[in-house]
Amino acid sequence: MPQLDAVTAARAPDTRAGRWKMLAVLLVCAAPVIASYFTYYVIRPEGRRNYGELIDPQRPLPALAAVAPDGSRIELPALKGQWLLLSVAGGACDTTCEQHLYFQRQLRESLGREKDRLDRVWLVSDDAAIPDKLTTALLGSTVLRVSGLDQWLQAAPGQRLQDHLYVVDPLGNWMMRFPANMDAAGAAKAKRDLERLMRASASWDKEGRS
Repeated sequence: MPQLDAVTAARAPDTRAGRWKMLAVLLVCAAPVIASYFTYYVIRPEGRRNYGELIDPQRPLPALAAVAPDGSRIELPALKGQWLLLSVAGGACDTTCEQHLYFQRQLRESLGREKDRLDRVWLVSDDAAIPDKLTTALLGSTVLRVSGLDQWLQAAPGQRLQDHLYVVDPLGNWMMRFPANMDAAGAAKAKRDLERLMRASASWDKEGRS
């Protein structure tokens, strides 16, 4: 028994040291995200207003099963590692949906050399067939059929999920919602928000999937 106690006592510091090391690694991984938010929302010129609404508390990607057009299956957390610009709509894709797909494409392209850090994602919320006319518009997009999104995303009061565009950070947290009924002027403001986020988090997310 004395020998066993001695072994246990010897291992206790190693266990504590291992925990501290693990915590340090987690802090290092999270630090760029924390720094980007701090820079964007705290260290900023007085009077600057962001167009998108900050989500507080942030909501991590849920483990919802999703199906790609080719039939492959993933869970939403597999999208981590990139900034995501999300739209939500039924497969038939009404006028609002088409407008969002257009703005997603234009906003990404407007980021120039930073565009590969942002993925366009369309989450299809039903089983309706996707019109062939959208084939060109969807080039370079991630398209996934998934249900239960209201467990994660939330529309502004009086709006629907499909009325907004959403921003998810590379750690998989939904962190911003753009106002409903975005027009060209709103898209210009959304572009400024995205540019600020890209600058504040430069060089720490993964290379684009698109």
